[in-house]
Formats: sequence, structure tokens, C-alpha cells
Amino acid sequence: MGFEILRPGALSTVQDKGRRGFLNQGFQESGACDKYSMKLANLLAGNLEEPETAAVIEFTLKGGELRFTSDEIIAITGGDMKPTINGSPVPMFSPILVRQGDILTMELAVSGLRAYMAVYGGIKVPSVMGSRSTNLKCRIGGLEGRQLMEGDYLESGGGTRRFKKIAKRLRGNKKQAAAGEVEPWMRRSSTPYRFYGNEPIVLLRAVMGPQEDAFTALGLKTLVRSPFRLSSDCDRMACRLEGEPIEMKNGADIISDGIAEGSVQISSDRLPMVLMADHQTTGGYAKIATVISTDIPALAQLKPGEWVAFQYVTPGEAVAICRKEADKLDKLKEWLMNTVYRQPL
Repeated sequence: MGFEILRPGALSTVQDKGRRGFLNQGFQESGACDKYSMKLANLLAGNLEEPETAAVIEFTLKGGELRFTSDEIIAITGGDMKPTINGSPVPMFSPILVRQGDILTMELAVSGLRAYMAVYGGIKVPSVMGSRSTNLKCRIGGLEGRQLMEGDYLESGGGTRRFKKIAKRLRGNKKQAAAGEVEPWMRRSSTPYRFYGNEPIVLLRAVMGPQEDAFTALGLKTLVRSPFRLSSDCDRMACRLEGEPIEMKNGADIISDGIAEGSVQISSDRLPMVLMADHQTTGGYAKIATVISTDIPALAQLKPGEWVAFQYVTPGEAVAICRKEADKLDKLKEWLMNTVYRQPL
């Protein structure tokens, strides 16, 4: 059970929600950059009980090509890389039954930056410190701690009696898979937009601090009043932004302290950078704010040259937004259990 990598694409890695609880030992959390799309893919592929911990493939910019060595149920979410199977287009955001020998091809992303492919039962690689996520800097997790390469083979967790029953039903009723296709409003995280003229740009909601005292009143206002453009220096570690400089009181340097995904550091050039999944464990630049977890997926799908804006929210508002997003995925899970993966089988 599994699939072989024929062409790996620009950067393809095995990811899950990340490696939590080891920052004090110097290990980054890693995990999917767009955790919403990762969880959505897992739910659609039938991993209803473990949408955060079942490992998926994260494709960046270009997806490449792979061959299935067994029947599988898969789902593809996130950026649109025009997926095809044996040359024929297949839908995203829907369960897909693939057969042994089928070849999945994913090209350059026409929208978004990262796509996620989940398989029923998850991708079976060793768990390292409670996670299967690839940490490229520490070379742990995933497949030998590295990005995927041509000739790699990954096993899936399918092949169970339940899988065979689901696959048989999908094979006999092609409309059944289409019943699991999610509505457009559910395909992305619920990140809002701000309009500059007629142009909508992603609005990143953020909690102020923890070093807001390092900035002048003007600097704090500049972050939320001015749009910022993603520079070419963006990767899984951080997104550096270009725009109006942030005014500080006494420079950017602080005594190094902890970093979280979403931390907005202001470096010595007085421009913001948002820390992403592979962020360092500590940092010595003042942090003006922290982007809330529900909005990081939208940032993870932007390419260099695209724009973002910021808006301050309170911790209480951030928690309420997070709970609302979780409720959305819970409703999807319940819907899938009553359609594609309904009981009894």
C-alpha cells in the first residue's frame, strides 16, 4: 500500500500538525504551513479521527508526479496545481478513489503556493518526538528528515477492511465521491480581506505584543494602517515583508526570548517578518504582534509580490475566532460521516 515519487516537484515534504513541546530543547515545531488545508485534506480522505496527526504531503509551488502502487482514497487541498490522474483532470476538495498504477501529476500552482495531498490511513513514516513532520534543518521526521526525491516510496495506512468497503462503494457509485466535495466558502481558512480601492488583500489579525513597549505610538499604528508586500525572501521559516518602516524607541535588539508561529518580528531594517512553521526557537528582535493561528494559512498561500495588511485583535477575540474555525471543521467532519464515510458500511 502506498505510492512512488516519480518527480518530486520544487519542495515536497511529509508534514502533520508539528512537533509540539520541544522548543526548550532547540527543536522547531515544523508541521504544515497551511494547517487548515492539511486538516481539510485529511478529513476529505477519511482520516476523520486524526485530521491533525495523520501525515500528508506538502507540495510547494510545483507538485511533481507520483505513481500509486495500490488502490487509495486521496484528497487534494490548498493551492491549485491543476492535478490530473493519467492525464485527466481530477477535482480538488473532494475524496478521490485512485487505482493501482494510476499516476497523479501536479503542475505549477496557478493560485496559492502550497497544496496538500492526504491518503486514507495517513502516510506511514516513523514518528519522531510525537510527530511525523519533516524538520529540514534538524534532519528529523518525515522521510529521513529531508525533502522527497525521485524514487522515494511512501507507505499508506489503507488496506483495512473498512477501507476496502469504502473503496468498493465509491467504485460502484462515482457520484458518491462528488457528494463529499466541499463548498467554496469552506475550502479556505476564514481570513478576512481589506480593500485598497478595488483590490482585496489578505488581512492578518494579530494580538499586540509581547514587546509593544519597544515601539512608538506611530510605529504601532503603522503596522495596521499600511499594507506590506511579501519580499522574495519567504520560506517555511519566515515571510519578510516590504513597506513603510516601523518606528521604534531604541532599536530592534532585545535579549533573546521565545518565538511562536505567527510572531511578527521587527528587524534592524525596521520592517516586519512573520515567523512560520519552521521558525527558530528563540530570537533577539522585538516582536510587535503575533498573527493568530487561523490567519497563518492565508499567509502560507501567498507568493512573493502579493500584499497583506494587519489588524489588532484582543486575546479574547482571537480565541473566539479560533473556536469558530474549529466548529467549521467539526461540521465538515459530521457531514462527511453522514455522506461518503457514513456508517454502517
